[in-house]
Amino acid sequence: MDKKYAPLFTPWKIGNVEIKNRIVLCPMGGTSLFGWMEPHHFDKDAAEFFLETAKNNVGLIIPGIAPLRNLMGGQWLYKSKKSFKKLKPYMEEIHKTGAKLFVQLTAGFGRSFSIPDKLVPMVKHPALGALIKPIFNLSYICASPSKLPARWAEGVYTRALTKKEIEKMVEAFAKTSKMCKDAGVDGVEVHAVHEGYLLDQFTTAYTNKRTDEYGGSFENRYRFATDVVKAIKEACGKDYPVSLRYSVVSKTKGFCEGAMPGEKFTEVGRDMEESEKAAKYLQDAGYDMLNADNGTYDAWYWAHPPAYMPKNCNLEDVAHIKKFVDIPVVCAGRMEPDTASKAISEGKIDGMGVARQFLTDNHWITKLMEGKEEDILPCICCHNGCFPLSHYKGVANAASIHDSSHMSRCALNPITMQNHKFDIVPAKKSKTVAVIGGGVGGIEVARIATLRGHKVTIYEKSDKLGGVFIAAAAPSFKEKDRMLIEWYRRQIAKLPIEVKFNTEIKDIKEVKADVIVVATGSKPKTLKVKGAERCVEAVEYLNETKPVGKNVVIIGGGLSGCEIAYDLYLKGKNPTIVEAQNDLMVSKSLCLANSSYLRDFFKLNKVPTYLESKVLEINPDNVMIELKNGEKKQLKADSVISAIGYNPNPLATKKVYVVGDANGVGNLRTVVWRAWEVAEKI
Repeated sequence: MDKKYAPLFTPWKIGNVEIKNRIVLCPMGGTSLFGWMEPHHFDKDAAEFFLETAKNNVGLIIPGIAPLRNLMGGQWLYKSKKSFKKLKPYMEEIHKTGAKLFVQLTAGFGRSFSIPDKLVPMVKHPALGALIKPIFNLSYICASPSKLPARWAEGVYTRALTKKEIEKMVEAFAKTSKMCKDAGVDGVEVHAVHEGYLLDQFTTAYTNKRTDEYGGSFENRYRFATDVVKAIKEACGKDYPVSLRYSVVSKTKGFCEGAMPGEKFTEVGRDMEESEKAAKYLQDAGYDMLNADNGTYDAWYWAHPPAYMPKNCNLEDVAHIKKFVDIPVVCAGRMEPDTASKAISEGKIDGMGVARQFLTDNHWITKLMEGKEEDILPCICCHNGCFPLSHYKGVANAASIHDSSHMSRCALNPITMQNHKFDIVPAKKSKTVAVIGGGVGGIEVARIATLRGHKVTIYEKSDKLGGVFIAAAAPSFKEKDRMLIEWYRRQIAKLPIEVKFNTEIKDIKEVKADVIVVATGSKPKTLKVKGAERCVEAVEYLNETKPVGKNVVIIGGGLSGCEIAYDLYLKGKNPTIVEAQNDLMVSKSLCLANSSYLRDFFKLNKVPTYLESKVLEINPDNVMIELKNGEKKQLKADSVISAIGYNPNPLATKKVYVVGDANGVGNLRTVVWRAWEVAEKI
């Protein structure tokens, strides 16, 4: 192991509990040991995932939120005695590895609950809500400190919690924590004065308009959170560790409006001055650790940083708040091991919080310790599998209820949290397999088929592996994507796979193999307007095969078009986006943390965006568009980039398997998962 990582592997204490190293597996929605949206039970997928991670040298595990009450059915968790009966022997197995585990308990979501779009009418109309109340009591699930606008659904307002409901939650925290302690759990984490969840909504003035003892003054706004820890300590003893998930600064300008890194703004939530006071106040109330980052659901990209956010984006603020407390402080948010190790050695933080990298590769700590960093499959912050909760104008949470209830899977690693659906098992008979196309889909089929015992040859028309993902990874902020491409290339090189570069297959009859897999990608859609030939296609721009001028019009405001506009702005150019839909990035699979960053960035930096508009004509120095109201407008353009999407371009579809964009244009999750499905059928 590189000696620069040594501080990560020193012991520390949370209360009286010693943790063997400074790496904390932070909680993620969907990894609860008691289930997530379904009725409480001991979740085998989560249990297996955490035990395997514990065997691979993590110090502290904090599974995802365990609701105090079932989201489905409403039963209190402390009444699920069977769950805790199974938890006790499981904790014995965890402890054999030397790891420790805290259970995270949540008061709830309030206005931040990601309401599936199909259920929005049930929240808007009490009569309809009453029909499904025995299954999903959305009035209770979404209840907030005050009547507030829902984060996900326009025109929806949440009701205020009653004092009796608050008191019952406090009681439930205490009872459930005692059951955790009795089952051998090392501590609990209270969720959360963090990210704009329910307890956090009580603490911030812009979401708490109460006039009773839970609103108004600083002490009243933090009363719910302090009542909780006092009740837990009374039930479990003063020595039983209680961590708090904590957002140092809200980074929020208003409802549904976050603040960009480095932006000067007026904070409506918790600013640093209040946080300095709050951290000490919460410590004095009884909390034994702050598991910290920044943000709210209105500024979601701070708590779930996409690739556009800086690495270690919360470290400066978390390190600052540590000066005001005596308890350990963990920092999360795109943390890099070398930076975290240095910060720990300097006493700036006590632990490194990591979440989604564990979903991508839960052996990463072992690989780091063994000096095998190049073998770590990198998380690229896409959120396609782990948090595919999408939102755009007119649609609440666009993800399916299945996706909403099965989060914390991984786009790049289908094995994670998938109930053995994608286990790699030896093939009954070894076959010769020809893979036509060396993009991500083709690479993954070749890799998994080889691991199963097949003999694979890849035919790639260019001189390198990566396909269209090479272009997608080109912008400066896609460093992790470029690392992923290199990881794929190294893995293929290590395996007995023949790669025939500069070999274009034009007819599958040219190939002799038991099985043929077509991974020939897609082709760009073409504009049907005058002057369309003047367009630079998105991939041409990203691969720098065609230069662009200063003023660039991007036709298409999906993710590709918006990332190109972002890239252009960072390069000092003047992008303008033209989009036919009523919002940018209208997609059912793009996480709001990712899309809201770009929307907020364009708004702050006044990037011209024309929605519900269509292109009429492309001229040598301008683009003529028609606005929603029928008005025609001329946009200055030195260059025009077409980013209107792609169509599958399979070489063949009969008697072959088709993967990647050739099978259906999607994202990395659809490409990788489909590739594994095919590789495991062969």
